[in-house]
Amino acid sequence: MWLAIGVLILVTIINYFNNTIFQRFFGNINPILIFLLSSVLGLVLLSVLVSKGWFSIYEKRNYRELLYFFKIAFPFTLIAILVDLIIVFPSDTNINFPMSLLFYPAMGFLVEILFHLLPLSLLIFTSTFLLQNISTEKIIWFCFLITATLEPTYQVVYMNASPEWTVIIVWLNLFLFNLAQLFVFKKYDFISMYLVRLFYYLIWHILWGQIRLAWLF
Repeated sequence: MWLAIGVLILVTIINYFNNTIFQRFFGNINPILIFLLSSVLGLVLLSVLVSKGWFSIYEKRNYRELLYFFKIAFPFTLIAILVDLIIVFPSDTNINFPMSLLFYPAMGFLVEILFHLLPLSLLIFTSTFLLQNISTEKIIWFCFLITATLEPTYQVVYMNASPEWTVIIVWLNLFLFNLAQLFVFKKYDFISMYLVRLFYYLIWHILWGQIRLAWLF
């Protein structure tokens, strides 16, 4: 609940100071409305998943576990940066600093709902209904594999890059990253999964997003 409120505050601030940032993603639809509806959807889905005893929303973490989440994200960011150094993505790939500090925590929350919580919930509920002879644990891991393909597929569809092997690398890197996130979701909780994405965004979108503008353009 508090995370959703914080994200809505971030979106409101961004929209107030620069209402064009979200237009490249949502067109003329009010981003506050999108995030509000997505937050409600996310809270409902999480409540159901938690009530089934399959997942958790938040468990208190210590600094060593936070370091572990950072270590999970770090190699995936390195691969993304290496690909960028080879083919050089467009200069507007990332939102510029300082607005990036607000944008990516908010966008990461939305991505977790639309690319993880929503499809994963639909897959699990459908599969457990149709495949009642298979254990829920096996069904969940099967659903993880399918869910992990969604974000990388979405990304490469809109990716205009050559040579073709870079598209494959980007897809595989994002697929494994999503799979690692879902593993964290199962082993720890939703907030931990979100933190892994935040660490990824911190390095790739925020820090490297500024460095690359000086080095590559």
